[in-house]
Amino acid sequence: MAARNTARKRAFQILFEGDQRGAEVLTVLADWVRLSRADTRQPPVSEYTMELVEGYAQHAKRIDELIAQYSVGWTLDRMPVVDRNILRLGAYELIWVDETPDAVVLDEMVQLAKEFSTDESPSFVNGLLGRLKELKPSLRRDEV
Repeated sequence: MAARNTARKRAFQILFEGDQRGAEVLTVLADWVRLSRADTRQPPVSEYTMELVEGYAQHAKRIDELIAQYSVGWTLDRMPVVDRNILRLGAYELIWVDETPDAVVLDEMVQLAKEFSTDESPSFVNGLLGRLKELKPSLRRDEV
């Protein structure tokens, strides 16, 4: 399980970097992969990290719509950048990755918020992802 935890953390960092740089996440992912192959001091980018980033990229527009729709009192552009990217990653894994139990996704994203964001962020992340979890069956139907 530690490998998946690390993969999620790296996927979050790639999404965060893309957001900060104004770059496509797939470009940032390619940069990370290239750097890890060229410099043995850099950790390799795992398959699961790549799956998470590529999956997010595939559904990015819908994910941002969902976050904007269900985040009470926050517009996407005013949301703290760390929280926004944790929510993006969590929404992707929660809604589109069936192999990962929902409770694991929520717990992992809350842990990322505890590690990288403000004191209020874990409850915000938990609340919004919890709402998406409740709506998951209808959200998947809406996309078809």
